[in-house]
Amino acid sequence: MKQPKEIQLNPEDLSKLDIEDIGDDHVASSAETPLRKDAFALSDNEKIAIISDRFREIMETLGLDLTDDSLKGTPNRVAKMYVQEVFSGLNPENKPHATLFENKFEYNEMIVEKDITFYSHCEHHFVPIFGKAHVAYISSGKVIGLSKINRIVQYFAKRPQVQERLTIQIAQEMKRVLKTDDVAVVMDANHLCVSSRGVADTNSKTGTAHFSGKFRDEITKREFLNYINSN
Repeated sequence: MKQPKEIQLNPEDLSKLDIEDIGDDHVASSAETPLRKDAFALSDNEKIAIISDRFREIMETLGLDLTDDSLKGTPNRVAKMYVQEVFSGLNPENKPHATLFENKFEYNEMIVEKDITFYSHCEHHFVPIFGKAHVAYISSGKVIGLSKINRIVQYFAKRPQVQERLTIQIAQEMKRVLKTDDVAVVMDANHLCVSSRGVADTNSKTGTAHFSGKFRDEITKREFLNYINSN
């Protein structure tokens, strides 16, 4: 599987594209999540209040009766879900602290955490992306607690994303924490922006991968891929 390439578009390129086409063509503008400089000027409670009001307007515009018992609490539930749950990875305060341990066994083979379930949201349509992540590294002297790998995946998944960026962000964080380039990440996911709208293809999946350091060696890469594809 080839490493995904980051797509860079300058303003002249963007002006030539229809904004709907950009979303449907799955363009990723950067390996960093696009955030305004004042992204955290408001508290979580302030964000929840504003989003709740705006979502109420959306529901009313759609013609829904918000006096109905089933609907009247929906704007606040959605706002809390956005801020405290599904997009909580936008806030750096929620970044997991990686616990490292000395590699006392001097284990110098790959360590793999496979089949990590993740849920994210497509930044083009704000509908779910979900699937499995497989993460591997070769120790440069330290090892990371296995649950922390899962937490790193979840942290970057809990934000509006494109799968290519998510793959790269997980790999970059693993390299930063472990101080090694010997990292591999493979992700396999369903995108509801494909299966529930647009072409409405319910069978297709999207695969992305990042290989660096020793994982660029074909034998090491093949060993990793064979393991994650085994039962």
